[in-house]
Amino acid sequence: MSILSEPRGTSEMGGAQPTRERDVDALVREVVATLEEDIVFGYLHPRERLIEDDLRSRFGLKRHVVRQVLQDLEKMGLVERKKNIGALVKSYTIEQVIDLYTAREILEVNCVRQIAMPVAPEKIGELIALQQRHDTAVAESNLRIAFRANIAFHKAFFALSNSPTLTEMIDLGAQRAHAIRSQSMTIPGFLEGARQDHWKMIEALRQGDRERLVVLSSEHLIASRDAYIKQQNRRTGGLEQTASAS
Repeated sequence: MSILSEPRGTSEMGGAQPTRERDVDALVREVVATLEEDIVFGYLHPRERLIEDDLRSRFGLKRHVVRQVLQDLEKMGLVERKKNIGALVKSYTIEQVIDLYTAREILEVNCVRQIAMPVAPEKIGELIALQQRHDTAVAESNLRIAFRANIAFHKAFFALSNSPTLTEMIDLGAQRAHAIRSQSMTIPGFLEGARQDHWKMIEALRQGDRERLVVLSSEHLIASRDAYIKQQNRRTGGLEQTASAS
């Protein structure tokens, strides 16, 4: 069984080779993906500083490459920069979380409503193949593969709408929620619940039941939101406003 136990470093990325020997764009994408996962799995916490010298040492990067990595993470909504402090993992208030998930729900529900029914059997077959990969990762407790398989499933699912603009905005919203998802990804049963939701969504597609699909998509989305709010309330004793999270 492959269980994620520690953040990836340079050993899993082929060692700290000199930047000049590698394609810089590919290297930046690789490091960004690794730090993205570190945020999702809670190895890097909200408000935690990302120190350039630490990143240079960990990944064997030149300073200008580290800065490009941080810029890309900032564009993804995973990192924020503060004067006299530097780059920090993005932190959200409960109100901001509710606003973000409200926007995501509007986008995703509208996307689902644009899926033409019935869906071609080969398209459903593609979703099934992607979900089977997700099933295997969940069964093996391989969080990294489960995370990427989950993204692939949702990309293929929303692509059924044939609306590139909507799907692009949905992708952006999902990226911005990564720091929020760190509160739910390691909760026992969360991945299993998500896995079961995916199969229910596939079955609704098979049956051409759009309204059922809308309900499932909405319920599937808010699970990580509610987990984050619950954790924040535990930390603050319920002092943050949660009235809107009904």
